[in-house]
Amino acid sequence: MVPADPGGGVMRADLLTEPVPGLDDVLAAVDAFDRALVPGLLRPQPAAAAALAELASAVSGTPLAGRVAEAAEKTAAGAAGEDHFAVLAAARTALLGAAHDALADRADEAAGRTRLATAGPGNGAGAAPNLLAAARSWLCDLARAGWEGIDHDLVSGAAPVVSALLPEPALRRLAALLDGFAAELAASCPGTALDRVPVRRWADLWARGMILTQPGATGAPATGTATGRLLPLGVDLHEHATAVQAQVHAVFEPSDGTPPRLVRASVSAPKPDTVVGAGGWQLLRPHMALLAAVGEGLSMDLADMPVTAEGDLIWDDDHARPGAPADPFATARVALADVVYAPAAPLDRHPARIAAPVLVTGYTVEQRDGATAFLLAGHRLPVDTDRIPAASPLTPASVAASGACIGLLRWDAGAFHLQPLAVETTVKKKAVALHAGAWAGGTTDKAGAKAEKAATDAVAVLRERAGKLLRR
Repeated sequence: MVPADPGGGVMRADLLTEPVPGLDDVLAAVDAFDRALVPGLLRPQPAAAAALAELASAVSGTPLAGRVAEAAEKTAAGAAGEDHFAVLAAARTALLGAAHDALADRADEAAGRTRLATAGPGNGAGAAPNLLAAARSWLCDLARAGWEGIDHDLVSGAAPVVSALLPEPALRRLAALLDGFAAELAASCPGTALDRVPVRRWADLWARGMILTQPGATGAPATGTATGRLLPLGVDLHEHATAVQAQVHAVFEPSDGTPPRLVRASVSAPKPDTVVGAGGWQLLRPHMALLAAVGEGLSMDLADMPVTAEGDLIWDDDHARPGAPADPFATARVALADVVYAPAAPLDRHPARIAAPVLVTGYTVEQRDGATAFLLAGHRLPVDTDRIPAASPLTPASVAASGACIGLLRWDAGAFHLQPLAVETTVKKKAVALHAGAWAGGTTDKAGAKAEKAATDAVAVLRERAGKLLRR
């Protein structure tokens, strides 16, 4: 047995490489259904019919069994309606939810972490049923055509749906998903010319969209308030051609003395595909004071900050003020071993959702065939350096030269891996800490300042052009 690391690192790295019972069977059923979506479900071929039967068999021992069996039969016969497609999406979502739970349990065991009880559902009232129906209809048309059958006429059908969804606050999550999904599909048209189809990703987006079009799925999550000290650990930047999001992972110390918790604070903004790198920080910065605090190495004092049962802070600058300096590595060493965290909401359970902040120390670095891995007590933990944002001082080279790493433990492509958020390393014989979110609040770093100026010029030109269009 690998001894526990008192510094809050990954304690049982051996567990991350051991098979998870039943996981392969669940993923095989999901993969089979995903492949059936490639040629489409309008007139399923024998292979697709077999995949639908496999999906139904995978949930045969659950309350979904009867409805999924009926939906699979109708779909295999080419007679499926929107309700049948919704049931198939629900079955796929349930299977990946089960996979998420098994993998999250394994990650908890490896990190020695305690998960709180599952939260109840939020308020699902208020969504416009006609708009949800329009979105669901478009998604069903995609399923019938399949990824090989997409064309610009089909994909463009999302545009009026997204335009109608955006004014509704409760539906913006669905709108953003459909907008980004349609943009990816449009860039891949026609489907008959595709050399490679991102089978799992597009099936994920399709199923997620179908679930979000169900009554009650888009409601506001149950919320409470948080008062205490927020200690940032790192920033995970998500970039897409049409949107950018920064997600700050942090330890929250409640003022009432209850155990510290892992929480997240996110800010998103739409963007044109020409804004990349440091331009993303510029779009996000005005909407969240926390990004400046992260860049300056400060904690934040929160007073009645809204927070969901899943640990997501609904950020409002009026409920936060900058606090004392806080070193993320000191926070990780002191607090990560004792934190608790909330599980994902029932409909958000998916292996891709796993992102557990951990501190990893005492490793050696292995570089082989362009890939980086940390060796922990003889066990290999792959490191995903591709997720490091370009607009940061953190680089793959600095990760390879590091001695300690704060990262997100994730699962993808059949294995756990680590996404670096910050490392301790040596630069010019001096010990330094490099953070992926170091430029979130701006920077005077030479390389960062150059990137900021280029991004400022690009954003200024786009704003000028947008202003001219609005004045016409």
